Amino acid sequence: MKAFYTIIFFLLSHFSFAQKANRLIEKGNEAYRSEQYHKAEELYKEALKLEPNNHAASFNLGNALFRRKKYSEAIAVLEELDQRSSDSAFRAKIRYNQGVMLTEQHELNQSIEAYKQSLRLNPADTFARENLQRALNEWHANHTDNQHVTQEEKKKDQKPKSQQLTKQQMEQMLKELEDQEKTSLEKMTRKPLSARQSEKNW
Repeated sequence: MKAFYTIIFFLLSHFSFAQKANRLIEKGNEAYRSEQYHKAEELYKEALKLEPNNHAASFNLGNALFRRKKYSEAIAVLEELDQRSSDSAFRAKIRYNQGVMLTEQHELNQSIEAYKQSLRLNPADTFARENLQRALNEWHANHTDNQHVTQEEKKKDQKPKSQQLTKQQMEQMLKELEDQEKTSLEKMTRKPLSARQSEKNW
């Protein structure tokens, strides 16, 4: 009989922890909706202390961290949650949120991959499809811009070289002019040519 009461106490206390965790999650959700992301983060963390495997608390914690611009923490929380979850629809939401977070950080290659994974898990998700298209467009625009910038940088790199060559050429030309001037001065200071020397014998 004592064992029976122990089991009931354990079940009730577990149910009580779950209820407390759910209340904390609800309070966290209220704080999140009010854009009090710091408070929401604390409440979700408290819920996870009571119930460490609570998927809703982990998912919402990731979102609150994202809103607080703690991107790497948010992605890590969602990555760990993805490893624990076996529900495809839920994992699709996790990957979708990771895609949004990575796009925000301009990590387009990783964000594109996250959206693709989300769509593999839930092909009907139109938001994931639209965001994937936006990320791909942004990647292509950046890639094209980068090629354009690279070509401009090459031109800029070439300009100083051509300016250096021009400077070197100018110095060379100056030296040649000085040499020519010296030669001309030397000719002028020499004896004048006699009439005989200047005539050519045809």
